[in-house]
Amino acid sequence: MNRREDTNPFDEEVNPFSKGGGAGAPASKSRIPQMVASSLGFGQKHDATVDIPLDSVNDPKKKENELSNWEADLKRRERDIKRREEAVAGAGIPTADDRNWPPFFPIIHHDISNEIPVHAQKLQYLAFASWLGIVLCLTFNVVAVTVCWIKGGGVKIFFLATIYALLGVPLSYVLWYRPLYRAMRTDSALKFSWFFLFYLLHLGFCIFAAIAPPIVFHGKSLTGILAAVDVFSDHALVGIFYLVGFGLFCLESLLSFWVLQKVYMFFRGNK
Repeated sequence: MNRREDTNPFDEEVNPFSKGGGAGAPASKSRIPQMVASSLGFGQKHDATVDIPLDSVNDPKKKENELSNWEADLKRRERDIKRREEAVAGAGIPTADDRNWPPFFPIIHHDISNEIPVHAQKLQYLAFASWLGIVLCLTFNVVAVTVCWIKGGGVKIFFLATIYALLGVPLSYVLWYRPLYRAMRTDSALKFSWFFLFYLLHLGFCIFAAIAPPIVFHGKSLTGILAAVDVFSDHALVGIFYLVGFGLFCLESLLSFWVLQKVYMFFRGNK
């Protein structure tokens, strides 16, 4: 057999390393760029493109639809909130604005058993007794000073005693009892600090009232020990009223000091 007549089986293959001519050389040079371009995806006619519709960005109808959807969602949430509030009201659960004390004429919201933690309820009841104590002291102070006014003590001390009661009762609740109530419920350090500040003023007033120094209208507008001694020599009945008032202010001072100590210990234990 003539070996020159044998056909080369690699004639049709692509030889990328061939420098010369031959039947396969032009084909190899033309195929390699096409293969690379097709594999990388560059320069092809049907390459994938990203179309950004610029007109949709400033489409007023689309914005209007979005606003309407947002408004509908907002109304739906409002209906849900209203439905929950109605459910809570129907269940009889007291809210923060539900006035439930005193029962015969509710003027404040007060629910220690349901809103104050169990470990702090005893202390909160003690503070509540302190607030009721100052209410009793100021109310009885008006009664005693009224008796003194009737016996010739003058109308000025009656007006002062009335001002003490009208201002002292609501201010004591707003300035120190309600902050303590909220501090016990939320464990707020700021509320505790507010309570300590004004409760010290409350304690100072109780001590001042128990002594009743002759500073404001000879001290007869408060039923302290000095005022009791002063009026006892003139009218024994008025002196007895003043002595009872003095005892009430003394008890309130001791109770307030005890509450202050207990609340401070409770606050230090929670830090």
